[in-house]
Amino acid sequence: MVFKKMLSAFGVGGPSVDTVLTNPNTRPGLALDGHVNLVGGDAPARIEQITLGMVTRVEIEGGDTEYAGVMEFHRMPVSGAFELAPKQQLAIPFQMPVPWETPVTDVYGQRLRGMTMGLRTELAVARAVDKSDLDQVSVHPLPIHERILDAFQALGFRFKHADLERGHIYGVPQTLPFYQEIEFFAAPQYAQTVNEVELTFVTSQQGVEVILECDKRGGFLSAGHDAFGRYSIPHSDAARTDWTQVVDGWLRETTSRYGGLRAQGFGAPHGHHGYPGHHGHRGSGMGGMMAGAALGVAGGLVAGEMLEDAFEGDDGGDFGEE
Repeated sequence: MVFKKMLSAFGVGGPSVDTVLTNPNTRPGLALDGHVNLVGGDAPARIEQITLGMVTRVEIEGGDTEYAGVMEFHRMPVSGAFELAPKQQLAIPFQMPVPWETPVTDVYGQRLRGMTMGLRTELAVARAVDKSDLDQVSVHPLPIHERILDAFQALGFRFKHADLERGHIYGVPQTLPFYQEIEFFAAPQYAQTVNEVELTFVTSQQGVEVILECDKRGGFLSAGHDAFGRYSIPHSDAARTDWTQVVDGWLRETTSRYGGLRAQGFGAPHGHHGYPGHHGHRGSGMGGMMAGAALGVAGGLVAGEMLEDAFEGDDGGDFGEE
């Protein structure tokens, strides 16, 4: 009897948790619906709290090194304390809002190489270790994102990789402790001046801030460098703009503006650190779109614990890799 109580305290014969999403596909600003299903163990259990958390992998710079960590960036309680009887079955419904800045993981029905996203369920049981369950989540683009991504494809850019960089973009209203970079190989018509382009969306209820980082080629007597542009677009523009023409204009404006920005002290090379451990964009937008705004990392604390093992085991898997 004593041995069985000890096993229960460490999770053996204790309650189990399994979260079932009604639909694992969502978009920024929408919600994830589902049920947290509990099954009681061999003995009564005091459930202290049930919590849901969205987790993803983020690139983190420290000194001269860079590593990937798993970060929880959004958290919501589903239930407070209650008693769970032996073998009792309980289904608790939930609706979890998805933050507007949540990065996109899937485009054209395919997972972006480098992106992971999951919904983790924590079951805190009195006098016992927390139990957890991890479910894959797919975040699809909003219409404004789709139009801009369609334009990159129409212009001949090829997707390379996507990741999340820890930090904040200076001057851009941002609630999450990271931003997404979607990397493209240059289209043929830009290949003489650009190696790659990195696209960042910072989305809000009103619209999206679009930040471009163009990795420019060096000439015979000059080194390569990066050029930056920032553009503010309302959601309402998604259906009434020729986005191929707009994006082409952004790219040509951004790459041609480097000389002027350099004279003003902007346009630092990629990977430049204003101070240790902070990485980001520098540059400015033109054409009435946030003209003259310099971009860079303003630091910021990581919101949420680091969860190195969040995607390990049978429940999560390494579902973001190809």
